[in-house]
Amino acid sequence: MRASGLGKRFGATQALTLVDLEVLPGEVHAVLGENGAGKSTLMQIISGALTPDQGELWLDGARYAPKDPLAARQAGVAMVYQEPRLCPHLSVRENVLLGIEATRYGVLDAKDARARARRALSLVSTQENALDSERRVSSLGPSERQLVTMARALAQSSCRVMILDEPTSSLGQGDVERLFSVIRQLKSTGIAILYISHFLEEVENIADRFSVLRDGKTVGTGELSGVTRGELIELMAGREVIEGGARSARTPGEAVLELEGLRGERRPVCASLSLRKGEVLGIAGLLGSGRSELLRAIFGLNPIAGGRICVKRHEGPYPPSARVAQGVGLLSEDRKDEGLARGLSVADNLTLSRSSGLGPAGLVLPGHMARVTEGFIAQLGIRCRSAWQRAGELSGGNQQKVAFGRLLHQDADIVLLDEPTRGIDVQSRAQVYQIIDEWARAGRAILMVSSYLPELLLVCDRIQVMRRGVLGPSHKVDRVTEHDLLTEAIG
Repeated sequence: MRASGLGKRFGATQALTLVDLEVLPGEVHAVLGENGAGKSTLMQIISGALTPDQGELWLDGARYAPKDPLAARQAGVAMVYQEPRLCPHLSVRENVLLGIEATRYGVLDAKDARARARRALSLVSTQENALDSERRVSSLGPSERQLVTMARALAQSSCRVMILDEPTSSLGQGDVERLFSVIRQLKSTGIAILYISHFLEEVENIADRFSVLRDGKTVGTGELSGVTRGELIELMAGREVIEGGARSARTPGEAVLELEGLRGERRPVCASLSLRKGEVLGIAGLLGSGRSELLRAIFGLNPIAGGRICVKRHEGPYPPSARVAQGVGLLSEDRKDEGLARGLSVADNLTLSRSSGLGPAGLVLPGHMARVTEGFIAQLGIRCRSAWQRAGELSGGNQQKVAFGRLLHQDADIVLLDEPTRGIDVQSRAQVYQIIDEWARAGRAILMVSSYLPELLLVCDRIQVMRRGVLGPSHKVDRVTEHDLLTEAIG
């Protein structure tokens, strides 16, 4: 695959300007850049979802100009999105062949369907990670769903180029390793992999070459073995970036959130903790261990089967509206369905949790909303056309910043963060760490779930590990290592 001088404009926004890219057979090529750098636009052009305003594409030496994603798939270019798009009520086989089912005289050819599904699944299955074609997708874990999506891409035609957009953003470490073994297997068959990720340590592990986009332009390309991580970050940001800073000196105050033997209907099984003013308490654990369910139970989204919750000395379960009134804010890990109202504007989303200060006498005035929103846009570096652009039109990382901005505007005293840096670039991640540190220094209490253990060790004061729904004891971060936490998580 070769791209030369690609350009794309959306109204007044120039998303791409003279982008060049070359991908070789049987290689993993990392496409890097900050949020809003143009990665998504470039991938949508390659996968046929968008048409470039200028420039050309070649595939296997021939001009390539797909009119839509179906034409791209038929030409051998497949896109696997960050969020697996599957039908949970159907089987693995039915999902793999959805839309391309073979028929004979108008009747589904079941024998052919099973054979085609087996062939596609064999390409993404390893000895340790075989997929049952008749299993219902709703029963699969996150990594297995990602593999089903990849198998569906491979079933369409003879795949030459596969685009993986943040494939590990919702996976635990064990699932990441299984996915990497599949990627290496596909690479050995000559398939070119375009790999988009903000986790540079993963890129160093799996990719052969890289291209960096910045402000819609290609600013660097080459062998990964020839650059350092610091050099990649500087290429992405256009300046030197410190990935994370030391925690400020903090003096925790009184406990504002206490749990004792908390039980949900399924998860958590048993959770006890004490969160104090001015501290960051991290929750580690594998996917499915019950970390998200714990935050949802505290916030009132999930029912409680037993145990005790005490928020600012007020005991008992409360609905989310009451939790907001108590000064509790939640950042959901499900940005697409829960974290944002994607059909509403950036301004609407940022101000949803608190309407005070948006106009006189309790009124909400557009001018006031715009001024408040523009302040957060500048503070968080949100890339958007205006405060009134629909949140769903922004890149994933900028959507995450909008969700974070809502918590800033809400001015919550107790902040529940579920994967707060998922899908955002290195510079934005550093901004989030700084905001969390400022919150703690200002006396706010932060309970933070993250699958990225170095992140928890960097920003938290204490960490507790959840395993199979049971929350373990508290560890001070200066007395525990990443190895210790992972060992406790896997038992």
